[in-house]
Amino acid sequence: MRHLGVGVAFAAALAFAAVPVRAGDAGEKAGGVVEESARTGGHAIRDGFFTFGRTVRDFFTGGPRAAGETWRENADRTRENAREGAGRVRDEANR
Repeated sequence: MRHLGVGVAFAAALAFAAVPVRAGDAGEKAGGVVEESARTGGHAIRDGFFTFGRTVRDFFTGGPRAAGETWRENADRTRENAREGAGRVRDEANR
């Protein structure tokens, strides 16, 4: 669980490290894009930690087939989250 906490802390730091630049409209637009990009990246890191942890858990409790199913389910969830994040980044860029 210690590694999960470190991963979540790292993802949170990425999300909050993206401070919008103040340079008029272009700066606000760039700042919003950077913020959404960092948030999307942080979520991908978080999802990766969860995928790894759940897969290892299921490998030891249910065997290789259970681990494979868990991996695929979590990969699908990660893919969906990444696509949603990409959509938010595009929306921010097109404002």
